[in-house]
Amino acid sequence: MRDDGNTDPADPALSLGERIKFYRRRRGMSREVLGGLVGMSGRWVKAVESGQIQHPKLPTLIALAEALRVRDLSRLTGGQSIPASTFRGPGHPALPAVRDAINAVAVPLTGPPSSLDYLQARLDAAWRARHAAPDHRTVLGALLPDLIRDTKHAARSLEGADRRRALAILAGVYNLAQFFVAYQPDAGLLWRVAERSIMAAEESEDPRAFGGAVWLLAQAHRDAGDFDAAETVNRDGLEVLRPHIDGAGNDLMAMWGALHFEAGYTAARSGQRGIAWNWWQQADDIAKKLPRGHYDPMTSFSRVIMGAHAVTLAVELRQGAESAKQARRATAAAIPSQPRRGRHLIEVARAWQIGGDQATELGTLKAAYIAAPETIRFNGYARRMILDLTDGPQSLRRDAQDLADRVGLLV
Repeated sequence: MRDDGNTDPADPALSLGERIKFYRRRRGMSREVLGGLVGMSGRWVKAVESGQIQHPKLPTLIALAEALRVRDLSRLTGGQSIPASTFRGPGHPALPAVRDAINAVAVPLTGPPSSLDYLQARLDAAWRARHAAPDHRTVLGALLPDLIRDTKHAARSLEGADRRRALAILAGVYNLAQFFVAYQPDAGLLWRVAERSIMAAEESEDPRAFGGAVWLLAQAHRDAGDFDAAETVNRDGLEVLRPHIDGAGNDLMAMWGALHFEAGYTAARSGQRGIAWNWWQQADDIAKKLPRGHYDPMTSFSRVIMGAHAVTLAVELRQGAESAKQARRATAAAIPSQPRRGRHLIEVARAWQIGGDQATELGTLKAAYIAAPETIRFNGYARRMILDLTDGPQSLRRDAQDLADRVGLLV
């Protein structure tokens, strides 16, 4: 949008980003200045204004309105009511129990700790249960509290090499917990989990544990809109792992590949097209070195996931034709995880949204709900698309409203 003096910020055709750009220019602010006022970077502001980031979180929207001296938030949103639940679902019923286990400072050291082999087996079983379950948060919510407490007990009771191994397992438990906490109404808890994971992984001296903690910490920074921090964490993690890659086993190699794609995802979110696809190509080359059936339980890194990753990059870069091409290629990808397949289908639906094919968009969202109801219920992109479709073509409204009701949206 070019502010030529005739722009009307109340024009319903303007996007949120275009309105932010209008008010920023009217106040004579640079992107860097506005970003600094809301705790973000100039690159983040550019991404919002260009539509790369379409739905900043509600507290950030409020901060933007204050920085731009806009008294009524609807002037930024175009008069549309945007409740916080649009962007994230309500808290899961198991959230308080998981939160209590994470927050507990003193774990009673009564009796000997569980054996490390047993704790590792429980963690592995929890990952398998997550991937097999359409209601994966409910499954994790039942498993995590005891697993967190028991692994903390082991890490505090043991010494030497056993303690380091216990810390590596604890980092993995925190990583699993982050999948539960993501998209829940407790951003502070998410950061505590991410930070405790990296601390446990560093003390464990286990390269794969460290890589997993870095992978999730980079995501936390990116989802908060701090692309610079996400890039720094990601690159630092790669440098720490680099000396261990020659002769690495499949598990560490998959983590290496996952971090390469994650760097590409961050580049895509900030609109760096060439850099994003270069990282994707490097990740794809790494994936081809893995056995055909290898599937990392945490990152999902594998040969089969690279097609899904290509859809995500094209969507984040707003490449309409490329999004549709990658969506057609990867829609039926045999992803061996219910929640990950659900998330992939949400990304495919975003591709059809960009292309204006609302019927296929809705059909894909319905397929995502069948694959993993709890994934779509807590995914902000999916909730927003469904809400938009309830006001879409008359022929789609009944199905869209039915899906909205199942997801828990009020329309």
